[in-house]
Amino acid sequence: MRLLALFLAPLAALAADQPNIIFILADDLGAHDLGCFGSTFHETPNLDRLAKRGTRFTQAYAASPLCSPTRSSILVGQYPARTGITAPVCHLPTVLLEKRLAENENGKTRVLVADSLTRLRPEYFTLAEAFKEAGYATAHFGKWHLGHNLKPADHYEPKDQGFDSDFPHTPSAPGPGGGYLAPWKFIKDPTITDTAGVNIEDRMSQEAAKYIASHKGKPFYLNYWAFSVHSPWNARADYIEHFKAKADPKNQQHNALYAAMVKSLDDGIGRLLQAVDDAGIADNTIIVFYSDNGGYAYPPKKTDPDGYAEIPATSNLPLRSGKASLYEGGTREPFLFAWPGKAKAGETSDILFQSVDFYPTLLSLAGLKPRAGLKLDGHDQSKALLGGDSPRDRVFCHFPHGNATRDSVMDGFYAGTYVRKGDWKLIRFYARNDDGSDDLELYDLKNDLGERRNLAKEKPELVQELNGLITGFLKDTEAVIPKVNPNFGKAAPKAPAKKKTLAPDDLPGGWKNRAGKATVIEGALHLESKGEGSFIGVGAGLSAGPAKLSFRLRAPQAGEGKITLLGSAGGAEMLSVPYRTSGEASWQTINVELNARQAAGLLRLYLPAGSAAVDLDDIVLTPAQGTPRRWEF
Repeated sequence: MRLLALFLAPLAALAADQPNIIFILADDLGAHDLGCFGSTFHETPNLDRLAKRGTRFTQAYAASPLCSPTRSSILVGQYPARTGITAPVCHLPTVLLEKRLAENENGKTRVLVADSLTRLRPEYFTLAEAFKEAGYATAHFGKWHLGHNLKPADHYEPKDQGFDSDFPHTPSAPGPGGGYLAPWKFIKDPTITDTAGVNIEDRMSQEAAKYIASHKGKPFYLNYWAFSVHSPWNARADYIEHFKAKADPKNQQHNALYAAMVKSLDDGIGRLLQAVDDAGIADNTIIVFYSDNGGYAYPPKKTDPDGYAEIPATSNLPLRSGKASLYEGGTREPFLFAWPGKAKAGETSDILFQSVDFYPTLLSLAGLKPRAGLKLDGHDQSKALLGGDSPRDRVFCHFPHGNATRDSVMDGFYAGTYVRKGDWKLIRFYARNDDGSDDLELYDLKNDLGERRNLAKEKPELVQELNGLITGFLKDTEAVIPKVNPNFGKAAPKAPAKKKTLAPDDLPGGWKNRAGKATVIEGALHLESKGEGSFIGVGAGLSAGPAKLSFRLRAPQAGEGKITLLGSAGGAEMLSVPYRTSGEASWQTINVELNARQAAGLLRLYLPAGSAAVDLDDIVLTPAQGTPRRWEF
């Protein structure tokens, strides 16, 4: 027994010395959305208090202008260009685990972009697994959006990636579908019920506070990855009224609904801070606050309540643009780091920091080292966070998505890569020039933070140097590089298609055809629509409650279809949910949330109006409980 005690004593001492880590990640929060980062409209007293406890970093970057890629960069310490998760598509049912260029869509697309992976591959040794291996308790709260399991052999969810617990367990949810206020449609766990109107951040932070209280005697790593302030755009009515009364159109930020969403986020974080203080562990707890991409600096278009759809949700000025953009508004983030007695309280730092740095940095702060042989793109910035110098002098961002249509709406939402070295930033937009060559933009961020004066023609030698850094980065990460579609404007050559014409009631999986002629062509169901009212139907077997239908669809024209639920054959329609098609003649994934008040016997998928022919594939019906049903053709 004495030998055992001697062996366990050092371990106990080590556990007592290691800091707890709380990683708070906001969703779509802008660089200037907090009071401590300059907002004069939003109210964030708790985050402002956190800033006074620690250091505020003004030149911190996300690895991507969209969420899932940045989330993956935090957990594995690698650039999205390397992992292949370059777009927020990890909620899709299709499992894609290899990097590739998108297929030629019959010459309709001018620039071929990347197909992002749809899951974080389980072979990665995540930051959570590293802490767990070191004896930490690990917990994930909130949004995941890095993959979900469709069958028992899958391992893509938080508990598969190093977390002991996961609340409220929504791995397939890209956002709080149906809204932030209870009852919550995007949470499938029937035991999670709250009084109508409760904000998910309130409930989630209450659970996280309980976790902190119950784990105060053992080191823990807690992810609090908030759903706020991602769409859908809704919030507490009393908060909206509060900000409506003080909104001033002359203020660059004046959307009262969005301000109410920010306040609920701050409420939740205040609850975490109070839990840390109450547990008496503040001096031994590292708290990180970050955002996954830039703020949504565009009109929301649809809000609940109405009245705020045409007011930009936020403003990132003086930064240019916002979410989804390669300009500064798309990837510069609010970063707070607090560790009483270690981090400088109330200070501001302008070191360069990027989300890939968290992996080696947090391990180092806890006295740990990354696993030997592990590939990391991040720098250990532990000394820099405590007031020292930074080893980072450049940041990269590779975003192989977007097109001219999106760029016209969300400035900078175009396939490209940028490098920032010192105060100079070069963006390479792929094949954007009329002749198909890359378009290069050079900015001096020290004197032109808003990126309005392109100096590329004035400084060709600097452009050449920085462009060479981009080329080296792309080669090192084996990035998928967008390129001009060689078949743009003409039909792409195809091998003779394998066709099989089906009888009206001979569709796979029990589907009934009430549209037109049906043919299976190279694994997809091709339907010739008879016009309005054309549909295919199948036995639903759904119990009352939430469910989801997802499917891949290709239609040559934009239009609206619908999904309906019926009680039984010939019975009355009990639910009808519309969906829209883009009309880009390319495959589009449609996700429809269903919430029947009673059991549904039949499901009908009505084809979009205006399209004479439609292709369908990979239909997945996911009930609230039980195993999803999948149909492939």
